[in-house]
Amino acid sequence: MLPDTDDVSCFAAGSVLFTTGSPVRALTVAHSRSYRGSGLVLAFEGVETRSEAELLRGTTVSIPADRRRPLASDEFWPEDLIGLIAVDSGGEVLGEVTGVEFGGQDRLVVTTQDGSEVLVPFVADLVGDPEGGRITIAPPPGLFEPR
Repeated sequence: MLPDTDDVSCFAAGSVLFTTGSPVRALTVAHSRSYRGSGLVLAFEGVETRSEAELLRGTTVSIPADRRRPLASDEFWPEDLIGLIAVDSGGEVLGEVTGVEFGGQDRLVVTTQDGSEVLVPFVADLVGDPEGGRITIAPPPGLFEPR
């Protein structure tokens, strides 16, 4: 697995992780080890065979919100951003935040009213702080133009 956290202690033996989606399943970490520097190999209690482990391939796991580290004032949890209405500085609706992508540069996925997806670099120069169910975006010219 590739952890999307800066605190891998949540994957220590005995930690309880929860699958996302439906149905939610609690998984207790039996042991974990580093894999190729940035990944982890996890073994879960009750998952005894390779076939049982294969059923978990591609599953996203998380920890309960009350076990998360405190956020700095300029940090947000992805689920706090998803569902926000994206507006420009004049209040015109650009779309809805439907995802957050991580990598070399974090990006908001904004789905426009016509159903297209626009990737917006999640940087302070372009994206303001969420407020009242909205997030203000100052897009560079052409970013939200139809293709």
